[in-house]
Amino acid sequence: MSEAGVGRVLVASLHQAIADLLPTRLEFYEAWLNPAGLRDGRIGLAPLAAVLSFLRQEGEPYRLVTARAGEYAAEWTVADLGGFHRGLIRSAPAALRVHLLLRVARGLIRSTYRGSRAAMRWRRGGGLVTIRGSIFCEVRERVEQPLCHYYAAVLTRLMHQFGIEVETSIEQCRATGAGHCQVTIRPVL
Repeated sequence: MSEAGVGRVLVASLHQAIADLLPTRLEFYEAWLNPAGLRDGRIGLAPLAAVLSFLRQEGEPYRLVTARAGEYAAEWTVADLGGFHRGLIRSAPAALRVHLLLRVARGLIRSTYRGSRAAMRWRRGGGLVTIRGSIFCEVRERVEQPLCHYYAAVLTRLMHQFGIEVETSIEQCRATGAGHCQVTIRPVL
């Protein structure tokens, strides 16, 4: 976590997603997500908020970039777990694997932004992740479409990496006027 409470994985994954999906706009976004700041972990809340605000103005690319960033964040988090931890999760029965992965997801969400918290419930039919303090949903005025694509992508990719296929959907988003963000997880049979 950087000094300003913004996670390095979030900033790096956003930078990489912008480079992949909006390469002609990368130089513009590097005014806030500059490579030196990325290396040193000095990208703070204000530059990140500016990037997210400008991304929202891009329209559909916002959803694509934040979802791709969530995928990268999940992949990099799994890579950082260490061999023993990854092996433990892989060898667990599917039901236990889901619970272990939800713990990993909770930690990743918490490390995204100092004010973020996640509560998770799982039952046989699927799960519900409630996110409070989403940095993506800090908007001055309500928006029509949810802005929580990063979290849905994190959950989908985390599960996929360990052989659990799921579909995620954003049920509530604070940016659209809800009190918090909620993502449902349904196993694909």
